[in-house]
Amino acid sequence: MRDLHAPGRSPVIAARGMAATSMPAATLTAIEVLKSGGNAMDAAIAAVAVLGVIEPQSTGIGGDCFCLYSPAGSGKVYAMNGSGRAGMNYSMEKLHAAGVTSLSDTSPHVVTIPGAVSAWEALNAAHGRKGLDVLLQPAIRFAEEGFPVLERVAADWADAKGKLAANEASSRHYLKNGAAPVEGDMMRFPALARTLRAIAAKGARGFYEGAVAADIVKSLRALGGMQTEEDFANALRGAEFVEPIKRAWKDMEIYECPPNGSGIVTLMILGMLETFKAPEAGPMSAERLHRHIEAARLAYRDRDTWIADPAKVDVPTETLLSDAYLHGMAKNISDAKALGELPWSDTLMPKHKDTVYLCVVDEEGNACSFINSLFKSFGSGILAEGSGVMLQNRGFGFRMQEGHPNCIAPGKRPMHTIIPGMALKNGRAVMPFGVMGGHFQPMGQTLLLSNMFDYGMNPQAALDAPRLFPEDGKIQVERHIPAETVAKLNALGHVCEPIAKPHGGGQAIYMDHERGVLIGGSDPRKDGCVLGY
Repeated sequence: MRDLHAPGRSPVIAARGMAATSMPAATLTAIEVLKSGGNAMDAAIAAVAVLGVIEPQSTGIGGDCFCLYSPAGSGKVYAMNGSGRAGMNYSMEKLHAAGVTSLSDTSPHVVTIPGAVSAWEALNAAHGRKGLDVLLQPAIRFAEEGFPVLERVAADWADAKGKLAANEASSRHYLKNGAAPVEGDMMRFPALARTLRAIAAKGARGFYEGAVAADIVKSLRALGGMQTEEDFANALRGAEFVEPIKRAWKDMEIYECPPNGSGIVTLMILGMLETFKAPEAGPMSAERLHRHIEAARLAYRDRDTWIADPAKVDVPTETLLSDAYLHGMAKNISDAKALGELPWSDTLMPKHKDTVYLCVVDEEGNACSFINSLFKSFGSGILAEGSGVMLQNRGFGFRMQEGHPNCIAPGKRPMHTIIPGMALKNGRAVMPFGVMGGHFQPMGQTLLLSNMFDYGMNPQAALDAPRLFPEDGKIQVERHIPAETVAKLNALGHVCEPIAKPHGGGQAIYMDHERGVLIGGSDPRKDGCVLGY
């Protein structure tokens, strides 16, 4: 039990349905959908649409999504890849001919064709009960009538003021007299409401064809982009169900979406750490955290060597997940000292921390793990003014390096950082889970899982626990990592430094089948909450 004298909150426990998101209004939306007869998929889509309005720095219809869904009684996990592709005009040769030798995160060239709306429609058709015409109504109301800006959202908005000010349309609609809105300010996005209405009426065609697509392409072309309306038309059915990847861990199976997503990194870290016994000194011990750091360094190195769009290049997924490879890699980890320099992923991949993750479990036991993102804060910062669509900059994850598996190419998906997770036990879903935070996500997921299943924490305590992450050759530590632990990590050869903003934010719902209850947690690093009934 937690210390009731200390700040914090207990896990939410309920018997019928539960939702966990990064914003209270989105969580309430999901619960209302469940209580009105919708299932977990319906609730997730309605909630993420709301998040795209009221947490606009993190997500929206101008971005991408991934989803894992486990229907009750099926013993199966369905994986959706809703990540967008580069326009067909995009190649190394054409970019070089245009004088582009490196990618900027605010350039129109890093705007891949958004995949989220295509994915929502496909997921809804396959697993939903209510139509998009119903599920998008809460988001439409928030966009039309307005919403109050919450504390964490306000802080992120202020940090992105320069990016928004650099785009005339974004400055007009996302800033107030040149300043970011502050906590408690009301914001409205009427143009976005009209686009959501078009999607509610026409489905994904309302986004990928007609006036909305034309407005987005016009906005990008005006800035020098090479996207076309044909690219958008081709993306109408671009989202696709794919075979999830998994790894046995303890008495469960942990499922992730396959590459081009980086869920494989979670499974690799778990595979290396399983060769060690959990240190008796506990979850905040230097021994435990040192091993986690080293496993992450090795796994992220491989991520940036191999992970790309498997439709375009060969990705050695089977080898990377094999016991022989992972257990062999783990032998490089010594409790006596830190490993030497590695070809750091952080020098190869851009940083970002803006994504939304949510999970829902309904009364029947259907479990949904859902993640949606614009990539960096407010994506590219490019607003298609007529349609109100803020556009992602996921193409910033491509490599401008000829011959690299993840180099930019026509119709190619970039390596993705957003990863939903799902745990099954004895053929039944036991926990949808996820941790936001850019390429921190696999580290965050494995810390969450280890906190719960190595150290017996409930979902809320596991999310509350302090975090750290290897980045730029140093270890970025949250302020509540014990000073004694930090000193020991430094003595092992790590270089620890404090981080200004905490690492990520997560949600998890544990399905305790034996007792017939759901136990949920929501990360205090965000504005969100869990609700159950």
